Amino acid sequence: MGSDAPYWHHRLPVDVTSLGFERLLWVVVAIALVGDVATTFAGLYLGLSESNPVARGAIDGYGLGGMLALKGFAVGVALLCRPLLPQVYRPIIPAGLALPWTVAVCINLYMISVVA
Repeated sequence: MGSDAPYWHHRLPVDVTSLGFERLLWVVVAIALVGDVATTFAGLYLGLSESNPVARGAIDGYGLGGMLALKGFAVGVALLCRPLLPQVYRPIIPAGLALPWTVAVCINLYMISVVA
C-alpha cells in the first residue's frame, strides 16, 4: 500500500546539531544537580529521609561534601565514557544524568510540599 501524498516536514526555528543538543543537556544536568542537592537537604531539614541507600550513606558519613562527591563521581564517569560513543550518540550521556536527577527534584519538591 502506498501513498502519493506529500510528506510533511516540520523544522525547528533553529538548527539543532547533536553537539548543540548535548550542550543543552549538560546545562540541564547542572541545573538538575543543584536542584537535587538543594531539595534533598531542604527535605532532610524538614525531617524527611533520603531513600537512596548510597546517597544516604554519603550524607550520613560526610554531609554535603559526601553528596557533592557522589554527584561529582557520577559526572566524572559520564565524562570519561563520553568519548567512547560516536558524536551523534553522545547526548545520551548527559540525558542519563539529567533525567533521573530531574525526576528526583520533582519527587523531592512533592515530598517537601506534603510536609511543609
